[in-house]
Amino acid sequence: MTAPHTPLDFHYRPIAEVSSRAREFRDLMQRRRTVRTFSDTPVPRETIESVIATAASAPSGANQQPWHFVAISNPETKRQIREAAEAEEYEFYVNKRAGEQWLKDLAHLGTDHHKPFLEIAPWLIVVFGARYGIDANGERVKHYYTPESVGIAMGLLIAAVHNAGLASLTHTPAPMKFLSDILRRPENESPYLILVVGYPSDDCEVPAIERKPLAQVSTFFE
Repeated sequence: MTAPHTPLDFHYRPIAEVSSRAREFRDLMQRRRTVRTFSDTPVPRETIESVIATAASAPSGANQQPWHFVAISNPETKRQIREAAEAEEYEFYVNKRAGEQWLKDLAHLGTDHHKPFLEIAPWLIVVFGARYGIDANGERVKHYYTPESVGIAMGLLIAAVHNAGLASLTHTPAPMKFLSDILRRPENESPYLILVVGYPSDDCEVPAIERKPLAQVSTFFE
């Protein structure tokens, strides 16, 4: 049976305005950088609710919206997350779980197993993806394209944070099961990402790296 439909809320704009808006957003997003030193300056919950709502507007397979966002500002919970993450990162960096090549490829970024930003930044947003749903009767509901859907939502979340005027860091310690335990998430959900959100520290610096040129990452057939 076809679901009810509603008129599309779409604002047509002249092509000159379309091009201008595309360039402005390109320039905005090209200034986005991952940061690893944060200020403890507070960020209102309302702002975090807004960026999560943006992420939750992402398209998803069969519109099942297989995501859950856990926003953490509680100092004790952040401490627990930091301790667990650093334990995994110690294995990754110091005990070389990552392997020599991976560590060599990361060396120019200057990262290690110390993750103070997990406590300093005012907010952590942990993104979970639901491998399957649970209906009102407790039965499993098949989900489609969960990794792709959650990936799109995470991209929108990062863009929304930057558009709001804040900085972010994508942190993916592996394995991340400790997040499910600390945040008491159900068995059908898996953690995908910790997004650290806040203002950068006054002395924040980022690696002097370049992005690949457009010609290298795109192909046009006209």
